[in-house]
Amino acid sequence: MTTTPDKTTLVSLTIDGVSVSVPPGTLVIRAAEQVGVQIPRFCDHPLLAPVGACRQCLVEVAMPGPDGSLRQMQGPPGRMKPQASCTLVATEGMEVKTQLSSEGADKAQQGIMEFLLVNHPLDCPVCDKGGECPLQNQAMSNGRGESRYDGVKRTFPKPIHISPQVLLDRERCVLCARCTRFSNEIAGDPFIELIERGALQQVGIYEKQPFESYFSGNAIQICPVGALTSAEYRFRSRPFDLVSSPSIAEHDACGASIRIDHRRGKVMRRLAGNDPEVNEEWITDKDRFAFGYARATDRLTHPQVRDDETGELRPASWPEAFAVAARGLRAAGASAVLTGGRVTAEDAYAYSKFARIALGTNDIDFRSRPLSVEETSFLAAHVALSGGVTYADLEKASVVVLAGFEPEDEAGTLFLRLRKASKKTTRVVSIAPFTTRGLSKMNGRLVPTAPGDEGAALAALANDGEVALDGGGVILVGERLATSPGALAAALDLAATTGARLVWVPRRAGDRGAVENGCLPNLLPGGRPVADAGARVDAAAAWGVDSLPDKVGRDADAIVAGLSSGDVQGLVIGGVDPDDTRDPAATRAAIENAAFVVALELRETDVTRAADVVFPVAPVTDKSGTFVTWDALTRGFDAVFANPASLPDLRVLAGIADELGTPLGFRTVAEVWDEMVAFGPWDGASPAFDQGKPPKTTRAKAGSLKLATWKQMIDNGSLQDGDEHLRATARRPVARLGQTAYDDLFGMLDPGTVPQATLTGDRGAVTLPVEVADLPDGVVWVPANSFGNGVLADLASPGSTVLVKGVRA
Repeated sequence: MTTTPDKTTLVSLTIDGVSVSVPPGTLVIRAAEQVGVQIPRFCDHPLLAPVGACRQCLVEVAMPGPDGSLRQMQGPPGRMKPQASCTLVATEGMEVKTQLSSEGADKAQQGIMEFLLVNHPLDCPVCDKGGECPLQNQAMSNGRGESRYDGVKRTFPKPIHISPQVLLDRERCVLCARCTRFSNEIAGDPFIELIERGALQQVGIYEKQPFESYFSGNAIQICPVGALTSAEYRFRSRPFDLVSSPSIAEHDACGASIRIDHRRGKVMRRLAGNDPEVNEEWITDKDRFAFGYARATDRLTHPQVRDDETGELRPASWPEAFAVAARGLRAAGASAVLTGGRVTAEDAYAYSKFARIALGTNDIDFRSRPLSVEETSFLAAHVALSGGVTYADLEKASVVVLAGFEPEDEAGTLFLRLRKASKKTTRVVSIAPFTTRGLSKMNGRLVPTAPGDEGAALAALANDGEVALDGGGVILVGERLATSPGALAAALDLAATTGARLVWVPRRAGDRGAVENGCLPNLLPGGRPVADAGARVDAAAAWGVDSLPDKVGRDADAIVAGLSSGDVQGLVIGGVDPDDTRDPAATRAAIENAAFVVALELRETDVTRAADVVFPVAPVTDKSGTFVTWDALTRGFDAVFANPASLPDLRVLAGIADELGTPLGFRTVAEVWDEMVAFGPWDGASPAFDQGKPPKTTRAKAGSLKLATWKQMIDNGSLQDGDEHLRATARRPVARLGQTAYDDLFGMLDPGTVPQATLTGDRGAVTLPVEVADLPDGVVWVPANSFGNGVLADLASPGSTVLVKGVRA
């Protein structure tokens, strides 16, 4: 009879004469780290499976024999056989001697180093890795002082573009396989492999398929030599010229830790930070490379006011701009606030307080995107002050349901953790129109769903025995689910029925913080319901005012309608792109129709060109602040640069409020944070969830298909401006059709023909290449912001019908 070993029992071994006890399964190289011994290595990485490729970590090992005596592991007769410590599992009674106590191990390591350097070029002065190169460092610490090789080194043409962003210098490669292992094991993008054999072995890609990955920059960072470099950073600076500052990525709601390397007031590169609880050591290419927007030529550098005589914007001082903005808002009367989801939690709090104190209105919304009344209630009742699900919980979940949410495109860090979980015991189920590449990489199950049918699909999961959400299930709800009538209510019912935990995962970094800090028409900061008299009294007392407006305000769509009708005259708007809103043309017309517009922006936009007063605001590098992530974690960061040309949004709002005679009581980020902490969360009852009335449905016209869409990670977004190499890695825009619709449109095509289709909606038409996918009948999918001004501006609203016609070459 066999017994299962107790996994809590520690294994004891000796390393360089020091006893250490480690959990079963611990590699010798990790055990050595626990006693302060650093064994040299290149292929080893704690988050990758051991492979023993480089052999640099050789050690001398003795094992206890049957009689208890130690016996050295032998190679040829009479000679010690060095062992790779990165693949050797620690066992009870093992004795390990590293380069510090064994001449044999030291000699073996020096021999491997000499072997690696035989063909490695001596180009450290021009190599991007020079100064932070493990090979360079370990050649000094664990190599010989002189080389016995005096032949001609191997050379290759260089560099090789394995993608628009990633460049390969093959002669520098030490074949550690870190890049290929990361791509296969972590990202699930097997486009890069070791090819050839022996002395010709090298990193390569299929000639017709580039290294297409949202996470390719991680392969550059973990390369232990300068074999992989980025096109944007290559030859731009030396590591010892850079100053490093920790920060938080601003492109999604994941809160990934990053390191910003800068020189003389300019960001040179961004690297992944080491944060085991969040992003581990990985970030998306968007988080890594999309920082050039802050130094774009159209960056606003001074306030502007519209001249009364010429009607044109002219430069103004900060005091004048504050005064003109206050005078214009006072004259306009009824005003509203629209703020995008990229502001920090402190800025969101300032917008919320400014609306209530300075403008006397609850007409405020951060959702510059398609939304619904159902979502407004859902955010107040079930998102504000909620939490409890973490990245670690996702890895332990038995089932994770994705509803209106595509993690690889919308939350890359979360996707990597889900993929890691799916390789163990977690099953991923997606309520979506087709099997995406990300879902395939998680071996997930698709529940084919047409736009508008998500509610029914979620309801059906409650009785689906294969899904088995009961006990340990998590439902991840994306912001897109708000556009499907009744879907949020169905998700809540599913969670209540099965006991699964439900979490809202927005797309933008500031969305969760905006909810928590009251940038909604029905919610005050700290989850206080506008409709609750006690909550209003509580907030008014904290803010030192007699009362607050008691009427639930207008949401973003209603604010646009109010501006168009004249019911709303003034507008304070910050970080909003009209092309992201439900109806871009209507939003632009509303802004033009407003009596007075104050814009807070980083760069010149259609909004600033139409505004009466324009304030330049600081990007994340120029201010400190906090992002609240999807899992309700507060992620603070400090300013990297001190730039007097731009101020945080909160400082601008405070300046306008002072001129209005209603001071906000703060001017700095620290002061806002202190007030937020003192203000605290609401301890009363949360508002009830009100699904509202579902909109009327319309029948599709003959020949029309329902439009499904979402944004891809790399697209035409303005925060990706400034790096042409990153933009070149975007996946090409295509229209995806089900097999039936494809056959109806194209029938039998000549081999090699790439079909195209013209999609016509109520806002325009677009022609795209066509691919077949496993979509339900009557559905077509296109990326939301990968062509023209985007789907919302150039085609139609999501879920509506579009006419699709085949285009033959």
